[in-house]
Amino acid sequence: MKMLFDFFPVALFFIVYKMFDIYVATAVLIAASAVQTFGHRIIKGRFENTHLITLVLVALFGGLTLVLQDELFIKWKPTAINWLFAIILIGSQFIGEKSVIERMMGANITLPATVWIKLNLAWAIFFIMMGTLNLYVAFSFDTDTWVNFKLFGLMGLTFVFIIAQSFFLMPYLKEAEASNHDSASK
Repeated sequence: MKMLFDFFPVALFFIVYKMFDIYVATAVLIAASAVQTFGHRIIKGRFENTHLITLVLVALFGGLTLVLQDELFIKWKPTAINWLFAIILIGSQFIGEKSVIERMMGANITLPATVWIKLNLAWAIFFIMMGTLNLYVAFSFDTDTWVNFKLFGLMGLTFVFIIAQSFFLMPYLKEAEASNHDSASK
């Protein structure tokens, strides 16, 4: 459910782009990102860092797109977000006791330290690749293709990556389940 909520602004951007143009869609994206960010605050009682970062970058790149009437800026936004997340993930390996991924998932799953490092690095590489792929599509194809890719390509690749991550984590989940079962039967 959270993932659908996270893609709400992108889906609205896509729908409005198909009905109007890139500039109206960009304005809707900015508004939808604000609604998402503040809606989460109202519902959960706190801001989500990823929503805040995204809102700031959407407002910045989207605002430039609208003010300068140049779609180039909104096309750079997914790359800026993905690369910023990659930098944060990589930096978290060296700052603090736990990586960002371990802080986000650690309450739900127990993994060896080396696996947390691999998982954090995998997400960082994924974000770098997604940002690079966005630039390739944005500058190699027309805006219609880029908008389709932004919704279906980036979201589809994210789902595939999450499924691959699940297969990577499965042996550790089975190990933890077996360990919990053994300790419960004693």
